Amino acid sequence: MSPAPPLWQQKIFEVLRKGGVEQVAYVPDAGHSHVIREASRDPAIHDVVLTTEEEGVAVAAGAWLGGHRAVLLMQSSGVGNCVNMFSLLDTCRFPFLALVTMRGEYAEFNPWQGPMGRATQQAFELMGITVVRVDDPDDVEDTVGAALDSAFEAGDRVAVLLGQKLIGRKKWERD
Repeated sequence: MSPAPPLWQQKIFEVLRKGGVEQVAYVPDAGHSHVIREASRDPAIHDVVLTTEEEGVAVAAGAWLGGHRAVLLMQSSGVGNCVNMFSLLDTCRFPFLALVTMRGEYAEFNPWQGPMGRATQQAFELMGITVVRVDDPDDVEDTVGAALDSAFEAGDRVAVLLGQKLIGRKKWERD
């Protein structure tokens, strides 16, 4: 039996569920594993596995056109893949919510994660997307809830950065 996920991960799924999210688009990521697993189990939520993150921007836009709320789950390394697609959000004024697990920060072991980790917030902001960040587990529920309201009640485009220290250290597996 696997250990229970951290409470903050459980709270993210609860906020999305209570907030009426009906589609969850993602490229598989360990930091989002609980939300992905729960979304795939929930008959009221359609989980969409992506081959690349920018597809998720189109999924979110299409969901909105179809009368549904969608969220894009991704790792910071995928943000650069989405920059061109973010223009769709601005031009068409689609609401948008992304939850982004950060890499390239606290105790990062993979040097390839550093550049995009450092540029993630700026990339979102340059494309007109509001960025909020959470590093404290006690702030996750309120921060994600506020971002969801900003996106789907006010029509904003919002990215919530889930700090690497919140997620925990990643380590190379050694034999």
